[in-house]
Amino acid sequence: MNTDFRDAHERHWEDAELLFEKNQWANADHLYGIAAECGLKSLMLSFGMPFDSGKDRPQEPDDRTHIDTIQTRYETYRCQHPAGKYILTNPSIFDDWKASQRYANRSNFDCIRATTHRKGAIDVCNIVRQAQLDGLLA
Repeated sequence: MNTDFRDAHERHWEDAELLFEKNQWANADHLYGIAAECGLKSLMLSFGMPFDSGKDRPQEPDDRTHIDTIQTRYETYRCQHPAGKYILTNPSIFDDWKASQRYANRSNFDCIRATTHRKGAIDVCNIVRQAQLDGLLA
């Protein structure tokens, strides 16, 4: 299978929303983070992030991280690109999100946590949508 960050962004967002509507906070929260990560990586590719097609992944190890740390890399690529106007309104909103939380008990998650990360994912959705409208993303 070939990596498609934009499609992954969209499908994880859609599933997160379905789970959020059913008060399934743990998996909704997790998928909001994955959706945001994939959205930023789709933009990073457009901003020139090196991608190893043979290994089907970003070339740089620092670009293979999750949403809790990828915002810094996103800013690096965004600032170096002429079309880098796609600014995150709260780049630290996912600092408390960890991929390893997928193993945590669901009782550790609540509406407040999921809603906070949902806001971060909405921010990414908005900049991805704008980049599509502007022709930066096909």
